Amino acid sequence: MADRKLITRNLNIGPRNETGGKIVPIYRKIIDDYKRALLEHRLMPGDRIESISELQRNYKISRETAKKVLNLLADEGLIEQHAGKGSFVARPGEKQTVWGVVLPFYSVQYEDLLSRIAGRLAPHGRELRHFCDYNGWENEIRMVGSMLRENYEAIIVIPTMDETRTKDFYLKRPSFGSPIVFLDHTMTNYDYPCVIQSYDLGLVRGMRYLLENTGGTVALVKNDLWSGMNMIQEHLVETYEDFLGKRRPGTKPLVLSRVNDLTAEFVRARGIEGIFCCDDVSAVQAIGHMREQGMRIPGDVRVVSYGNTDIARFFTPAITSVDSCNGEMASAIVELLGPVMSGGAIENRKCVAQPAVIVRET
Repeated sequence: MADRKLITRNLNIGPRNETGGKIVPIYRKIIDDYKRALLEHRLMPGDRIESISELQRNYKISRETAKKVLNLLADEGLIEQHAGKGSFVARPGEKQTVWGVVLPFYSVQYEDLLSRIAGRLAPHGRELRHFCDYNGWENEIRMVGSMLRENYEAIIVIPTMDETRTKDFYLKRPSFGSPIVFLDHTMTNYDYPCVIQSYDLGLVRGMRYLLENTGGTVALVKNDLWSGMNMIQEHLVETYEDFLGKRRPGTKPLVLSRVNDLTAEFVRARGIEGIFCCDDVSAVQAIGHMREQGMRIPGDVRVVSYGNTDIARFFTPAITSVDSCNGEMASAIVELLGPVMSGGAIENRKCVAQPAVIVRET
């Protein structure tokens, strides 16, 4: 492999950088630059990195500081130092029988999905580890990069809110190493294998059921506890508004951010006869909130949720819900990644699950 060197002379790094009133030492800044280069795949396993004298010259630092940078990078397992030859980006260690999952936020639906995947992996002696990036694209890259360095057997990514910020990272990723598969949703046309569900189709089918069984307003209730701007939720809102505009032209969409807005007075004043909730937990809260005020479900208002987790099935009354296809997706992801367990390669194909409405008591 040809040597690659981290370009440092144009980084405009001074002797100190103040963040929040704290002085960041120059050696720490240099280490952070190397970590970014590794994450962005500007430095690859086996590449030679700068020598002590090159670090001195490029960063205008002392010999002791340059030695400290290399020693700390080696301590973190990021580089390997070979006497008389130089320092090189560390190669992945022994392959781990671990499948990693990065998800943008935590929800009951994802808990159900992860449980189903773990259950299908257990007979094969594989461990499933999940990490939450809380809708942060930088955290997603950092977590995936860490799994690549630790040589996980497979990496599953439920993309973060802003996929445009992570696209180059995945496109520049080397062909060797842990395979990466996208799961549940993706708004970007990656040339990567993926197992996804059609959220817009699921919402359309749930809304169609409500519109066919009600004559009044059909509102959409968001989950106000999901972290930050939630991409899936925003996509559901856009699909709801578009579908309602086509099916009932002239009808103003009604999107509620909080379940607590569903007072009996509000529901009657707005003529609400149907409610679509973005997840099962919100549906339980909405039903409980309205019943507490003397409203009948489904006598006064029909409710449909997205998820079809145990909460929807076992709640009383059992909730009519759009099946999120977690069982189907869990089976597909294990089938798609299955060859890696015997050292094989996976196919670059896309599996798309189509959610259906499961009609119950609401």
